[in-house]
Amino acid sequence: MRRPSPFTVDRLVTVLRRTLLAMFGIPIVLAIVMSLVDSYRRRGRRPKPFPTTRPRTIAVGDGELTTYTFGQDLYDDMIAAIEKAERQVLLETYIWKADAVGERFKRTLIAAAERGVDVYVIVDSFANLVVAPRFMQFPPSVKLLRFPVYPAGWRFFDFSRYGRDHRKILVVDDTVGFVGGYNIGSTYATEWRDTHLRITGPGVWDLERAFADFWNLNRRKRFRDSARPLLLETPSVWEPRIRFHRNVPRLWMFPIRSMYLEAIARATSNIYLTTAYFTPDQDFVDALKEAAGRGVDVRILVPLKSNHIVTDWISRGYFSQLLEAGVRIFRFSGAMIHAKAATVDGTWVTIGTANIDRLSLTFNYEINVEIIDEALAKVQEEIFELDSSNSLEMTRAEWEARDIHRKFTEFVLRPLRPLL
Repeated sequence: MRRPSPFTVDRLVTVLRRTLLAMFGIPIVLAIVMSLVDSYRRRGRRPKPFPTTRPRTIAVGDGELTTYTFGQDLYDDMIAAIEKAERQVLLETYIWKADAVGERFKRTLIAAAERGVDVYVIVDSFANLVVAPRFMQFPPSVKLLRFPVYPAGWRFFDFSRYGRDHRKILVVDDTVGFVGGYNIGSTYATEWRDTHLRITGPGVWDLERAFADFWNLNRRKRFRDSARPLLLETPSVWEPRIRFHRNVPRLWMFPIRSMYLEAIARATSNIYLTTAYFTPDQDFVDALKEAAGRGVDVRILVPLKSNHIVTDWISRGYFSQLLEAGVRIFRFSGAMIHAKAATVDGTWVTIGTANIDRLSLTFNYEINVEIIDEALAKVQEEIFELDSSNSLEMTRAEWEARDIHRKFTEFVLRPLRPLL
């Protein structure tokens, strides 16, 4: 058998290199340009007012669940809970802005630690690269775990160690917990529409264990602040209508995607899904299409314009097949909707930190609470209807009539789907 000549091998390598450049280099360059242009256009632009609901509280088992859709209401109750803390405060967040709201949280936490409360804080360093380093400095009384920008260490080959900590959790004194999509910052207090949940009763203990497990898995023994393990003694009491699902990349655990797929597969009446970023895998899309095909009223609510323009364009790449299958798509207008929530058949609800994208469902540390309760589902459906009233529905005719440059942009960005 003749061996290929060096010339032939060189040509193959050249063709392969150019092919890879065309497949990924061009989309990446286009994505960077689009992001820069969008950032320039947003300068000085203020979001428009949007409808919100007052906090709604529902009794579930031996506890209560309160839904928040306006950041200022949530922050006031979180601060009040910290100010009343007598024993322990556990706070975990992805983004923590060094603005008036961020300073308020920092002062309240330090004050709690100074009066003898055990205060533990987890913050993702990568998400806060633009925050002044001095803002993230706390007195020794506050136990701090900075999840590192590069968490893999010498194990650069271990992709399970690259996930970001995208969770937002607050637990106070074993009695009250908060979880949802809100980061900490003034923008989120009044300008973004998000969803968060306040929990009392046995569910708080599961949220507390979720925090402790992350702390103990990622604490860094060579540093003073996060070297100390967090040991808890919580009752082994289960609330059967409330379950927490945690994505843990280090352990290759990603149950949130499975939770969604099971709920979608069981749906017989309706699926109302709200997500900030919609870039799922094809199996997830197929599950929604199959539900619509069997007569389920499937509605997806996304931002008209999110804070990540490239994600918006990639998300639109799924619209054709969804609209053709009968799925209704609503685009929240005037402001950014950052909620991660869904309700199915008037009985099933999930609220949490995971978006419907590959980063959240198969890469990052995330946490979602799953609740089986008709009263809470009714509240969530009413919130979805209110959000829909501030949205533009994408019709099939409108989608098919989009101009050629939009279709071309969607096609060029398509190779980036697996990265978002």
